[in-house]
Amino acid sequence: MTHPDPPSPHTSVTLGLIQTHAFPDPDQNLDHHTHLIRQAASKGAQIIATQELFRTHYFCQEEDHTNFSLAEPIPDGPTTRTLSQLAKQLHIVIIASLFERRAPGLYHNTAIILDADGSYLGSYRKMHIPDDPRYYEKFYFTPGDLGYRAWRTAYATIGVLICWDQWYPEAARLTALQGAQILFYPTAIGWHPDEKATCGAAQLQAWQTIQRSHAIANGCYLAAINRLGHETPYGPPGIEFWGHSFIADPMGQIIAEAPSDQETILIASLDLSLIDTTRTHWPFLRDRRIDSYADLQRRYLDNP
Repeated sequence: MTHPDPPSPHTSVTLGLIQTHAFPDPDQNLDHHTHLIRQAASKGAQIIATQELFRTHYFCQEEDHTNFSLAEPIPDGPTTRTLSQLAKQLHIVIIASLFERRAPGLYHNTAIILDADGSYLGSYRKMHIPDDPRYYEKFYFTPGDLGYRAWRTAYATIGVLICWDQWYPEAARLTALQGAQILFYPTAIGWHPDEKATCGAAQLQAWQTIQRSHAIANGCYLAAINRLGHETPYGPPGIEFWGHSFIADPMGQIIAEAPSDQETILIASLDLSLIDTTRTHWPFLRDRRIDSYADLQRRYLDNP
């Protein structure tokens, strides 16, 4: 683990989360997001984040080799170049989730971090890769090998994880331990339409609850950016993405939330001093018994 950077000198920061539908054409998605990012910056957002795999429909609903043509190199690909210029022009930090072509036959689900001067700070490659009905990500993505990281940007020290990572407290903890003041989760999650009536409310509540718990346990802010819309790139039934992008404070309170069915630029100003206050009164990091956690490196305690 790298040593954490010193905390950001800023005491506040304004976030902008881009929740929107996806179009079939990747270039149309890039143009649309560029427009929305400009709008978010005009509303005062200093750190702006996209939803997961923002340039495409959620293609992982089927195992289709033609989809590998959607991937691009990082940082030398067109999206990184376009957004880097935009970040520099608007003096904003951009977090963008892309389909990375690392080498022939080697692909990742990757988020790039661009600082307010347009510089490429680095990438996070999704570590936990699901394989569920209509979420066939293991067919497309190699598990990440860059580890859990935090970056000191112009406005705050941030950590980035991606979608399925959000169910794992270990990932949030290891990122927070590197100094992340805000955990970002670009996401593509929704309902199977045939399950929505019976399981939909519980699934949405579980999704919010687990992430709010990461904010509480680590005494930091959390921002989840989800897409919306009913996507059927291979025909019905598809996935109905449930939106509900949200930002939670270090006590787990939701301070801003988008609806399930509307394109939204979710804006919220964060008081970073609340992190220190919360951790002082709820000193979970102080009281961790690191001498007792070795078994976390085991898959399961067959012989406890």
